[in-house]
Amino acid sequence: MKALAIPRKRLVSIIGGSAGNLVEWYDWFAYAAFAIYFAPVFFPKADPTAQLLSTAAIFAVGFVMRPIGAWVMGRFADTRGRKAGLSLSVALMFSGSMLIAVAPTYAAAGLLGPTTLLVARMLQGLSLGGEYGASATYLSEMAPKDHRGFWASFQYMTLIGGQLCAIFVAVILQAFLTEAELTAWGWRIPFVIGAVLALAVYLLRRNLAETPSFENQAVDRPVSTAKLLWKEHRRESILVGMLSAGGGLAAYTYTSYMQKYLFNTVGFDKATATYIVAVALIWFTLMQPVFGALADRFGRKPMLLLFGIGGALVAAPTFLTLETVSSPVVATLLILIPLTFQAGYTANNALVKAELFPAHIRGLGVALPYAVGNAIFGGTVEMVALALKGAGVEWLFYFYVAAVIGMAGIATLLLPETKERSLIVED
Repeated sequence: MKALAIPRKRLVSIIGGSAGNLVEWYDWFAYAAFAIYFAPVFFPKADPTAQLLSTAAIFAVGFVMRPIGAWVMGRFADTRGRKAGLSLSVALMFSGSMLIAVAPTYAAAGLLGPTTLLVARMLQGLSLGGEYGASATYLSEMAPKDHRGFWASFQYMTLIGGQLCAIFVAVILQAFLTEAELTAWGWRIPFVIGAVLALAVYLLRRNLAETPSFENQAVDRPVSTAKLLWKEHRRESILVGMLSAGGGLAAYTYTSYMQKYLFNTVGFDKATATYIVAVALIWFTLMQPVFGALADRFGRKPMLLLFGIGGALVAAPTFLTLETVSSPVVATLLILIPLTFQAGYTANNALVKAELFPAHIRGLGVALPYAVGNAIFGGTVEMVALALKGAGVEWLFYFYVAAVIGMAGIATLLLPETKERSLIVED
């Protein structure tokens, strides 16, 4: 335990940054967790798959906004500071969550209902586009050199924690409200909770310490721009985009889409599907610091390769086997297999990206390629899966997942071992 001890100021900053990250991702994933309930309210169609496809389209729009948020807020974090970027991102998330909470239904306001949902999701996309880069950079720069993998893993640990909180809220509401009540009005509750928490985090983040990496930069440092990023760090940006594409697609496949898959394809009821995902996410959360510590010991690349190669190999067999499962316990154990491989990526990807770029452009370098890769592949997961299911060739989705994860494995092979060649020079 002494080896992991860090100064109190750094520890408070890491906890503060992590708590804010958890709330941001809770707000983002609440949409996915409750889509099965509010889909009929905004898109009154008879076919459940068509309803989910409509909500998935708006889910994807949020991802389209993330590269824009990454560009704008990545530059903001590089010029105004990591703390300022974190505060702005959570303020935008508050606005988006509150807007969803009060959005009128289709029956009450016609197209104004789904339009409000769209605008709110765009605000959340802008927020999260900046949040990932700002929090990844902040935690990586605040963590001590020898245990950077362990402490930086809290970035994704709290990301999953946010998703887990969204699932737990769903479980609690399912226990106290009927499905009719959840569909009528109960789905608004998690967004009210998210807005209140986002406001509290905004006040917390305004008092965080700034990172030494940002404070120690030269006054005449180059201005952080997308043009400079592409000119001087093209190779790193492309590889980060490829890595993020596979990691993002896998993460959304096995967590947010899995709930719908278990309900819509495997045949579990909505509550059981939610319980299965909740248990799987607990395991996934606990794996983050484990794989972060392993990266400190053995390097970042072996952990990423575990995901890129192992994750690609188990993807299709996992889904093909799930199609035949009727036991919730067996389904849960099956999902834990790809999620364990996935932890090799999730625990270390943010740190690797931060270690690839110099401080003056680190916020943008971490955020923009990640957001682009996620928008193209992660944000379209549900649309692709549901479209292929609707076309009667759902099995193609399983091999699509494997191929994109394999692309992340190729990117990993081309990356340097950042444990030995980190551009974060401060300890």
